[in-house]
Formats: sequence, C-alpha cells, structure tokens
Amino acid sequence: MNLKRRTFSKEFKLHVVREVRSGRSQAEIARQYQVLPKIISRWLTEYRTYADEAFAGCGNAYTDKAQMAALERKITRLEAENDLLKKALTQLDLVRVWADELGESA
Repeated sequence: MNLKRRTFSKEFKLHVVREVRSGRSQAEIARQYQVLPKIISRWLTEYRTYADEAFAGCGNAYTDKAQMAALERKITRLEAENDLLKKALTQLDLVRVWADELGESA
C-alpha cells in the first residue's frame, strides 16, 4: 500500500483554525475535513505563536526563517566590529612605532 503524505495550503489551515476559534470542536472539524485532531492542535499552536507568519510552507517553518535572518544580522554586525578593531589595532601599532621613534631620537 503506497500512502502519500497529504499537504494542506495556508488558506485551508487558516480556515480550519478560524472554525475552531469560532467555537466548533476540534473533533467535529477533524471529522468534517478528514484531518487528525492532533494536526489541528499543531496548527492552532503555530497560529497562536506566529499569527500572520504561521504556515510559511515549503517545509521551512517561520522560526527557521527568523533565525536565519537574525544570524545574518549578527554576522554583519560582527564583521563590522572586526573591521573597526583591525583599524584600531593598525592605528595603535602606528602610535607605538611613533612613540618608539621619539624615544630614540631624544
């Protein structure tokens, strides 16, 4: 028996979540749409957590995208800090060389 995993659109998930939030029971909705109640619970949790960003699709949860964006911002900030520190170190070395030269000529 070859069972294929079903996929549901964002619109369908939002429709089901709205029905549950309107007061209908999860079991009733699960029977109507032939979806496991456990899946509906997962959709509700994701909707409560991420609201409009829930159900991003393509196998990538919103959390993955948000985490990637945060890490990219952190990399950019750290690269800028490294550049600043390299410049400061270069100038510090120049000051030391200049001080040494002044000390020798005096």
